[in-house]
Amino acid sequence: MSLEFLLGRMLQNSLVNIDMEAKYKDALMQIGCKLEDIYEEEQDPALGNGGLGRLAACFLDSLATLDIPAMGYGIRYDYGIFRQEIKDGYQVENPDYWLAKGNPWEIERSDVTYPVRFFGSFTKSGAAPGVANWYGGETVIAMAYDTPVPGFNTYNTNRLRLWRSRPGNEFDLQKFNDAQYDKSIMERQRAEYITSVLYPNDSTWEGKELRLKQQYFFCCGTIQDIVKRFKLNNSNWNDFSKLNQVQLNDTHPAIAAIELLRILLDIEKLPYDQAWSIVTQTFAYTNHTVLPEALEKWSVNMMQNMLPRHMDLIYHVNHLFMEEIGKRYPGDGKKKETLSCIEGWEEKRVRMANLAIICSHNVNGVAALHTEILKRSVFLDFYQMWPHKFLNMTNGVTPRRWLYCCNPGLSKLISDTIGNEDDWITDMRMV
Repeated sequence: MSLEFLLGRMLQNSLVNIDMEAKYKDALMQIGCKLEDIYEEEQDPALGNGGLGRLAACFLDSLATLDIPAMGYGIRYDYGIFRQEIKDGYQVENPDYWLAKGNPWEIERSDVTYPVRFFGSFTKSGAAPGVANWYGGETVIAMAYDTPVPGFNTYNTNRLRLWRSRPGNEFDLQKFNDAQYDKSIMERQRAEYITSVLYPNDSTWEGKELRLKQQYFFCCGTIQDIVKRFKLNNSNWNDFSKLNQVQLNDTHPAIAAIELLRILLDIEKLPYDQAWSIVTQTFAYTNHTVLPEALEKWSVNMMQNMLPRHMDLIYHVNHLFMEEIGKRYPGDGKKKETLSCIEGWEEKRVRMANLAIICSHNVNGVAALHTEILKRSVFLDFYQMWPHKFLNMTNGVTPRRWLYCCNPGLSKLISDTIGNEDDWITDMRMV
């Protein structure tokens, strides 16, 4: 699960992965065309911004190449982050209309839709955390768009499933007939804002609210999708984590763990201990940030307003965790202050990194040095408490795109030198 997937142009990568690039080049040369010219015509999908998104895309490529069944989950942005131009030596940011001519790689799945609720209220019955009924507020629809991700030199193809926000009510005819023209389409506009832009400006309360909406929107659609597919062929919830492993690419999708907990408790009516065990055995967390001040935090007031049941569950999870800290480190108030999901007194905030660690069975950095920094400083207290959770997982970029495709000359030199045509492309230890 990632808020970004910086896929890059897909034609060349797909042809290389199915071993058809040379045949395409020859066929086009016979009619006087260059395949490279066609490559340049493809629009780069505006679905990511930098390293986090590129690593996520390479991760999908590697999973497909290793014949590991997997799905990437994210957001289908209308405009991405921005299209950069340089005028008079300064950066100028313009909307990136990457979908203006359509996207030939995606498959619109109008049959795969899920409701996503914001705001509203809930009633609760039973002992804490209880079973709740969340109602009211506003509802939008998450609709899936699938993009195939072919593996290299294999018949396996995985998929990237991106969510687009649609209104629960497309058009209010009554308001239109009453000459309230703006209000008749207001619900549609509010829904479409959610998946319009990657990382909307969060310098205002409204901007922060939109970012939180984005994160919960794609997490809610994703978890509902995973649960639905599990229930098609399974009824034993103890098998859920054996069949589904969810990797959180940074803290943006961390609320997904609480969403799964909510569904297991409120919809599936599982006992809390069983539900919590499923959550912690399902999720793993990849940290991308070693700067403590850059770790994501959300206002408790905002979360209570937008996601009231989730905030209630976060308080419960944190309460039980604080009890565990009290037993393990009696009288150590500093430990509780550092490890708590909730920060501050007057203006409380939810520490999403702390929440991700508590809800996960594994935590990793993206390089050996990064992981050591997490263990020695950023998450030292967590590491001391749960050393078994922390492991290194070096996320490298795929050699298919970043060597074989972008530097044919060097690729040929490597193949000729080691006397191997393409085995090194899936095993860089040979180089």
